[in-house]
Amino acid sequence: MQKIDYKKELNEKQFEAATSTDGAYLVIAGAGSGKTRTLVYRVAYLVEKGIVPERILLLTFTRKAAEQMLRRASSLLDNRCQHVSGGTFHSFANSILRKYAKVLGLANNYTILDESDAEDVVNILRTRLELNKQEKRFPRKKAVLEMISKSINKVEPLRKVIYDEYPQFLEWEEEINKIKQLYKEYKFEKSLIDYDDLLVYLKRLLLEFDDIRIKLSDNYKYVMVDEYQDTNKLQALIVSLLASVHKNIMVVGDDSQSIYSFRGANFKNIMDFPKIFPETKTITLEENYRSTQTILNLTNNIIGMAAEGFGKSLFTRKEGGVLPIYIDAADESAQSKYIADKILQLREQDVELSDIAILFRSGWHSNDLEVELASRNIPFMKYGGRKFIEAAHIKDVLSYLRIIHNIKDEVSWHRALLLCKGVGPKTADKIINQVIKKDNLSQTDTKQFRKIDIDKLMELLSQIKENSYTLLEMLDLFLKHYQPLFREKYDDFNKRVNDLDSLRRIATRYGSLEGFLADMALEPPERSIVESSFRDKDDSTLTLSTIHSAKGLEWHTVFIIYVAEGYLPSYLSLEDKDSIEEERRLLYVASTRAKHNLFLIKPQVDRSPGSFFMEGKTVFTQVSRFIDTPKIFNELLDCQASLDLKTTEKEFNYELDSSHSKNDGFMDNLKEYFKDDFIA
Repeated sequence: MQKIDYKKELNEKQFEAATSTDGAYLVIAGAGSGKTRTLVYRVAYLVEKGIVPERILLLTFTRKAAEQMLRRASSLLDNRCQHVSGGTFHSFANSILRKYAKVLGLANNYTILDESDAEDVVNILRTRLELNKQEKRFPRKKAVLEMISKSINKVEPLRKVIYDEYPQFLEWEEEINKIKQLYKEYKFEKSLIDYDDLLVYLKRLLLEFDDIRIKLSDNYKYVMVDEYQDTNKLQALIVSLLASVHKNIMVVGDDSQSIYSFRGANFKNIMDFPKIFPETKTITLEENYRSTQTILNLTNNIIGMAAEGFGKSLFTRKEGGVLPIYIDAADESAQSKYIADKILQLREQDVELSDIAILFRSGWHSNDLEVELASRNIPFMKYGGRKFIEAAHIKDVLSYLRIIHNIKDEVSWHRALLLCKGVGPKTADKIINQVIKKDNLSQTDTKQFRKIDIDKLMELLSQIKENSYTLLEMLDLFLKHYQPLFREKYDDFNKRVNDLDSLRRIATRYGSLEGFLADMALEPPERSIVESSFRDKDDSTLTLSTIHSAKGLEWHTVFIIYVAEGYLPSYLSLEDKDSIEEERRLLYVASTRAKHNLFLIKPQVDRSPGSFFMEGKTVFTQVSRFIDTPKIFNELLDCQASLDLKTTEKEFNYELDSSHSKNDGFMDNLKEYFKDDFIA
């Protein structure tokens, strides 16, 4: 059997992390320090030691990440690694809830609502309460759902979320609370659950049923979590409960890259992990394999001024490297022209466009640049746009399949029926009420509506319900039915048809309807083919991206634009210390994407008509506070000398509280730490 020489393949700290097994470990993995490599080798090490693969649980934030890690571990050792239990928090929760749904009073054939579907449900309730007819502005469905979701993921009262982030809607607090309650009841009655419910129900299962918690914890003997800094409070509690019996848990992440608070991610999770597991050993990965030391000197200084964090100083064994360059452009147009000129120069120096990225805090910051790039015929792809699953024509087809899976899925019924000619919301409601009341397609009388399209749809649904079709056979029947409706509904159907072909190709990889629908909701393809088809096939493509979308990626050359007060940090964060610290981490994340060249650019004046500073006026900008220090800014301007930061390796040791032993009062400690989170 294959043996791996771990000491040879890993550096000292990676080796320590990969070969640490029993107990609680916090691995602080600096940017570019080989975090994924370390996790891959730890999976292989556990399996090689004889741990049953299915008893190892690897939780990640994307299915792709989990699959890649297990594939790499298999190539190192053998195919046993492919049997490691792994996936995203939500897909793992779904797999557990399918087994234990009845314990919680759920139907095990529940349908998972994606974000758009959830918004539609909220809109149905909003309309029923006639809140859409108010004289004063009532929040739209998207905003209402966001408020509800944030209160759940942050484990905060809805009032606090409204007060902190949506103060303009405080007068509607009572009505929004009413929608929240009705939304919960509606989903339960219709056997629907949304993303948040997956975590909420799993938390309930682990908290309310000790026998199940103990069984699951005993089953998953070794728990590993990637990107722990991105977890929300619910996820941190779930992970702790899963490890409550054995306490064999390793969480890996970087406090300096915690940038997703708007999604509910909690910076305190990674900082307070040793409080939950008092015997935690902290291992810090500081050797960087991505960037030059000149870039690391800058990034170390940026994050070194953070108010809170684990101490680390990134270093590399790479030699050479050019200093990061700061450019104070005359205005936004000059900023765009400088970047375009520099890109063309780099291309002549054999740097591929695909190895260059322009990063920015908010999507609109690149508007002028996009015009300039187009005028120069420089192909680019901008990231952060609409997902494949959110395309209307894809949602149309999926609505048919969801009805087959769950006849009570009212949202999908609405979508499917409104595609029929001459059918409006009232007619759709009448049909839906009949179907759900009788819980039977064949007993539903639709002849009274005298609509040919309705009859065709009901006949097709009944046919598929009564026969044992494969997923692909079902999809082909629905696509055939949908074709004339598709051509009627969309003027640009010829551009959209490739997406339907792609949906069919994706479906060929699945053996079950349930698995297909679950993945379409939990791990949908990232981009629409319609959007990504407009590219120059004779050249590679430049990347334009928000910093949030760029996390985890790297390029030879990185430009960060609008490094100015009000832009980075965003003007929305200026009054809040925690938000300012997250903005600092954003700049750190952006800067650590660069391998060789790093450019930080700011226009001297802002002449954009929609400027938040002063509408329609010319305003002088100030350089971002994160580089406006003598230690950073002056030397960036000088571009002559290194930042001369010491790069000796340091280890951060958390001082253990000796009053706690490994097994004493863990659940009591957990309850004290999470407090209100234990209220099911």
